[in-house]
Amino acid sequence: MRMHLKTMGQVLWNLGLIAVGSCVCAVALNGILIPNGFVSGGVAGLSLIVHHLMPALPVSILYLIFNIPLFALGWKYVGRRFFLYSIVGTFIFSSAVQWIYIPLPVSDKFLCAILAGIIMGVGTGIILRSDGSSGGTDILSVMVLTRFAIRMGNTVIAFNTAILMITALIFSLESALYTLIFIYVTAHFMDLVVTGLSQRKSVMIISRSQDEIVRTIMKTLNRGVTVIKGRGGYSGELNDIIYTVITFRELSRLKRLITSIDPDAFVVVSDTTEVIGHRIGNQPHW
Repeated sequence: MRMHLKTMGQVLWNLGLIAVGSCVCAVALNGILIPNGFVSGGVAGLSLIVHHLMPALPVSILYLIFNIPLFALGWKYVGRRFFLYSIVGTFIFSSAVQWIYIPLPVSDKFLCAILAGIIMGVGTGIILRSDGSSGGTDILSVMVLTRFAIRMGNTVIAFNTAILMITALIFSLESALYTLIFIYVTAHFMDLVVTGLSQRKSVMIISRSQDEIVRTIMKTLNRGVTVIKGRGGYSGELNDIIYTVITFRELSRLKRLITSIDPDAFVVVSDTTEVIGHRIGNQPHW
């Protein structure tokens, strides 16, 4: 019974994220993109292009139609749970676009492109924090991320190159440039919401006090540590390399601890694209 309630809670939580994110995206679409004649990226962009050419066709219906081929990709290359959530998410997103309209009093087109990108990026990021998506290029982005570890924002930008070319040819170069600004801002804020707010750092430490540093990391920070055998290239001395993954908020604390133990320690801190694993992972399990 408890497991059933937990499962139901997870389903409701994921659907809630998809619904909230879809509503946020609908604000950008209906409040900025459509009134200003802008074009988005991906499937939403294709829907907007067709809608601008044939206003009688609503964006919500076009979005559903254009998603059908991507559903086939989602079923073949992405997890079944993600696929099923994405089907539901597509209908939720289309419904939000159909019914939610909040006018935003911004007249400058450059500012409109930036504001729309912020809103759309946050909305898309919220959706992708769930176990599904709202369809469209989200499916393609997750597929590329899980198979090739390429950031979702980069995939979106690459995929949208064709949309920009079509926009420049059919409408104008100016419209394509505004669309480029919108897409770039969207990708940045989407990455920020999905991984940036829970950014993990990988840390490599070389020190003569490695045993004490290892004990301190495990006891004080409660993080796992891997000790790798290494050898100095110049001196030829054998040295243990300490490797750990921590949160961004723990980084300054870790540096203080290392300095207090060994001020001469050699420390390398690297950003992570994604981390999957118990306790320290920061990626939704799509």
